[in-house]
Amino acid sequence: MEKISYYTEAGLQKLKDELHALKTKGRAAVAEQLAEARGQGDLSENAEYDAAKDAQGLMEMKISKLEEVLASARVISETDIDTSQVSILTRVKIKHASNGQTFAYTIVAEEEANLKVGKISVDSPIGKGLLGKRVGDIATIDAPSGMVSFEILEIGL
Repeated sequence: MEKISYYTEAGLQKLKDELHALKTKGRAAVAEQLAEARGQGDLSENAEYDAAKDAQGLMEMKISKLEEVLASARVISETDIDTSQVSILTRVKIKHASNGQTFAYTIVAEEEANLKVGKISVDSPIGKGLLGKRVGDIATIDAPSGMVSFEILEIGL
């Protein structure tokens, strides 16, 4: 079954730009490395050639993965988002039940996640645990550090 991922317009464009760069500049750079390595003689004992072939394989795998992600990607606009409950692309303010610390996160697709800027993956333990919750609800989440409870304080965009 195909897994649909929802992105902002900007997030989807970033993935398309990355794919384009890999297909053009990335492939050209690897082809150049392969040509250089071939010029160094016997391919059976050529470490540079082996390294360039490995790099080519990894890049083609990344291109394939990005194409797969883009095939199942959908753009969601702010007008489509229900802020009465935590869902993809909502910004949620939560309070840690035991220590009172508050956090604010935007729930995003895995490829857009970046904890440094407050974006957590919908597939992360906290992301999954918050989905569907409403203001005032308590979300008890099985996190890597053990069971953690958060109170939902605000939901917005």
